[in-house]
Amino acid sequence: MKDIKVQLQKKVYKALNKIAGDNEILSENVIVENPPKPELGDIAFPMFPYAKVLKKSPASIAVLISDILSSDDNVNTYKPEGPYVNIRLGRENITKQTFSDVEEKKGSYGFNTSRQNEKIMVEFSCPNTNKPLHLGHLRNDSIGESISKILAFNGAVVSKVNLINDRGVHICKSMLAYREFGGGTTPESEKIKSDHFVGKYYVEFDKWLKKNPEADKMARDMLLAWEKGDPEVRELWTKMNKWTVDGIEETYRKTGVSFDRIYYESQTYTAGRDEILKGLEKGVFYKDENNTVWVDLSDINLDKKVLLRGDGTSLYLTQDIGTAIARHNDWPFNTLIYVVASEQQYHFKVLFHILGKLGYEWADKLYHLSYGMVNLPEGRMKSREGTVVDADDLIAELTELAAAEIKNKEREEQVGNIDTTSEKIALGALNYFLLSAAPTKDMIFNPAESLSFNGNTGPYLQYMGARISSILRKYGNTEGLKNADLSLLSLDDEWEIIKLIHIFPEIVEEAGQELNPSLLASYIYDLAKKFSKYYHDYPVLNNGNKSLVAARAALCSAVRQVFENCFSLIGIPYLDAM
Repeated sequence: MKDIKVQLQKKVYKALNKIAGDNEILSENVIVENPPKPELGDIAFPMFPYAKVLKKSPASIAVLISDILSSDDNVNTYKPEGPYVNIRLGRENITKQTFSDVEEKKGSYGFNTSRQNEKIMVEFSCPNTNKPLHLGHLRNDSIGESISKILAFNGAVVSKVNLINDRGVHICKSMLAYREFGGGTTPESEKIKSDHFVGKYYVEFDKWLKKNPEADKMARDMLLAWEKGDPEVRELWTKMNKWTVDGIEETYRKTGVSFDRIYYESQTYTAGRDEILKGLEKGVFYKDENNTVWVDLSDINLDKKVLLRGDGTSLYLTQDIGTAIARHNDWPFNTLIYVVASEQQYHFKVLFHILGKLGYEWADKLYHLSYGMVNLPEGRMKSREGTVVDADDLIAELTELAAAEIKNKEREEQVGNIDTTSEKIALGALNYFLLSAAPTKDMIFNPAESLSFNGNTGPYLQYMGARISSILRKYGNTEGLKNADLSLLSLDDEWEIIKLIHIFPEIVEEAGQELNPSLLASYIYDLAKKFSKYYHDYPVLNNGNKSLVAARAALCSAVRQVFENCFSLIGIPYLDAM
């Protein structure tokens, strides 16, 4: 559809210039719109912008344009409608081409080469080893996984990376609380998932701090001891980090999240410190009387920033410098996308600027995909106070609710393994809810709403996919679909669905350019709604005309393929039965 619109824009532009004579129409980007009602046509060109230069009313210009333009294979009619030129596209030609493309490409339908030859690294998740994953991490993971798949579907070579934040004061707080109150217990002895076990002591530290203000200094002293290689501290650190990472990896497996490479802050922070010291020698940074190393940011209208503390310990920013350099050395990317919450915008602005000051030319290829916060209906989550929505608990709750819904609808026999199906419904509900809003927007997560089988939800989409699969199972003759008479798909409702199928590759490309999975979420919901209306209004299998049955079954098959392809890009498991 995009190519057709471009061709039509050129035609309308030439026609406008023919009417203008010596008064040239300046912009080739003639405005193109979608008519508000399908019966008005498929594409519309408003003539308001040209009234002044042509010294004619928009309505009269529309008449002249329609008279000049002639139909071709892609256009049936050019029709003036008040101040608009409304265009009806050649349905038969576009329908045949669309169905041919879907049949030929199948699982790769929608793939395009708009980002071919680009090496794009995507960093996401980046948990701390002092607590389990929570709802905020789940949004991060959903965006990161989806963006990676979308970019790959746009032809890019994608590397998914994770940075485990396994050192720092926050890690020492959990360690210190465990040393004080753990009594040698283990996740096994307490029968607690290992990352939850460690997270419990991070909350305990905050309670302890309120009674013992010295606890903060003790945590900083422990960090110094860790950096000096204290054997006892290192042993405790290794044990507790393994507990957390093992637990987090279990959650990743459950949610379908994976990485091509995992970096650990403990392995990169010294490289960042070395880079800062090199910059200090070159005069890029400066040191104050307390031996603290600073960077002056006045050239980007900011104040100044600490890069190394006076005691020599590193900050987040320091390790991120070392990690970025290591990544480019490991896999020279064209672009590195950081999927990180909007509250870190300052951090990344400074990080990219410092890497540029250090002389790394690829610093201008770094991009912060800033996403909004996920809050609860009752307010913001706080890890140290234990008020987060735990990822594992949330997934378990959604799975239980999905299983209960299946039983309430008495669908146990149809879905097969109820446990597997309810887990897939829970994952679809979660990912769709988290991706249905543009990444930049804050959102309030409501588990019950996300799991509804009606409305704008993942389970509704999965149900529609299952209905289509059921229709095709009943039809049975999938080979016969290739020879279906597509000219029988003459209804306006069928044409609206075909147009949506036709533009799927364009939506994929747009989502890849904008790094916005919500475009695909909105698109597939629109397709589901239109198909649902069509399915209820017109009999697909029981209409008494075998040829029409075959044509409508072919339409169902094309819709199912788009569902499957789109679902895979936004993390919704496709279900054949539900």
